[in-house]
Amino acid sequence: MTRREEYEAKTEAYLLPLMEQNHFELVDVEYVKEAGTWYLRAYIDKEGGITVDDCEQISRQLGEWLDEEDFIQDSYILEVSSPGLGRPLKKEKDYKRSIGKDVEIRLYRAREKQKEFTGMLKAYDEKSVTIEIEGEEIQFEKTEIALIRLAFDF
Repeated sequence: MTRREEYEAKTEAYLLPLMEQNHFELVDVEYVKEAGTWYLRAYIDKEGGITVDDCEQISRQLGEWLDEEDFIQDSYILEVSSPGLGRPLKKEKDYKRSIGKDVEIRLYRAREKQKEFTGMLKAYDEKSVTIEIEGEEIQFEKTEIALIRLAFDF
């Protein structure tokens, strides 16, 4: 387990009971470096949408716990936020809840001169994703996919 995975796992283990207690969903935890700065991010959600006050409450509790535990060696910025409309599908529950909905897929490499596909999520397993575009089913290996998220129209 890498240091990054360890930090994410410890943070997730702390947050899960807190999420249950508040009737929230823990969407994701990530520890990433962007422009030379480390960020520990927790994405939370709830039925009807998460509020700024919800994020502040969880951020305060998480921040206090992180200060006490002090297991992250680097300096970092803590962020607790909503996953937003364009959140990626990462976990089993994300795929399960998105069956029958339109998703956007971006590939690492073009397939038939195309890197972006939008269609209805029909099926998934640990290795592949199948979408339907205009009545035709197309299967993608997960290793081909740079990003998969719910499609949204404005």
